[in-house]
Amino acid sequence: MRWHGEETQRSSLSLCEYDDIFIGCVDDMPLKTCRDDVYDVGDSGLRWTMKDVMRASVGVLGESALGVTEKVVFLDGKCCVLKRFRMVRVGRKEFGRRVERLASIGQQCDYLVPLNAYLYSKRFKFVVCDYYPMGSLQDLLLGARRHGHTPLNWKQRFIIILQIAKAIAFIHSQPPQDKHIVTNVHGNLKASNIMICADFSIRLANYGFTQLATNIPEIGPSSPSSPLPPENTRIEVLSQKHDIYHFGLILLDMLGGPNALYSSHRVFERKERVCDNKLGFFEFPFEGKDSKHVFKVLDIALACIHRLPQVRPTIDNILLYLRKK
Repeated sequence: MRWHGEETQRSSLSLCEYDDIFIGCVDDMPLKTCRDDVYDVGDSGLRWTMKDVMRASVGVLGESALGVTEKVVFLDGKCCVLKRFRMVRVGRKEFGRRVERLASIGQQCDYLVPLNAYLYSKRFKFVVCDYYPMGSLQDLLLGARRHGHTPLNWKQRFIIILQIAKAIAFIHSQPPQDKHIVTNVHGNLKASNIMICADFSIRLANYGFTQLATNIPEIGPSSPSSPLPPENTRIEVLSQKHDIYHFGLILLDMLGGPNALYSSHRVFERKERVCDNKLGFFEFPFEGKDSKHVFKVLDIALACIHRLPQVRPTIDNILLYLRKK
């Protein structure tokens, strides 16, 4: 599983690669829990500690501009994901307040990855989340495109699209300005941050993480990142219109594959031919009554990536349009 656009090639050490001498010198700090139902050790009620996590790490899953993602397997068999940040924006108390606020909000929505625990030490700052063996939407799409796995049919794609929209709608419904953090913007929507459950339902990951850590340029080769909104070509800004733009990119990717992300201007110009599928735009077969829904989602995608932010639809309007028969 890759988070936040991570690459499999890496340069950072996994926690499990630090030797026992280093681990012995690390202050054995307890993890701060965000949920009461996780991270108890046995009947004693003791909490897992930094050393427990270091010994439970089994390796790096990926890296990104924000940090390193690792898989950890504890002695009781519980498997989790640890997101270790390279450079955080805030001090210990503020970091804790922001994580706990994001965790509290996340627990209210079935379509968000829950935050379970966190730690802020002098050397390491990380959060611990649930692990999703099926990986992300990006993994699912690439598996069909590159490795011959069974591709998603239109019904599966539409359900995923609808659930992503519901997750965004929940986030955008939050109060516009919390005391310590902007809570009504995701800030980093992309296919690699949409986790897939065994029943093909989704969980949106990395909600608010751009307000915890600072983006650091990645080391080594990386795949092309998603295009930035036209109004913001150099740095990414926290705004709902920014979220909507990236939702539109996700829709184009699910409809026409990765090339659609970089040829959206041609889709605008040749929409009639695209709808007739004369250009071979769609990467899945459909017919009959499904055609109406496919073209409806294409209309939404093109509206979401409009160059003028004020013209882009709200997520509530998108949901109304998606649900309209």
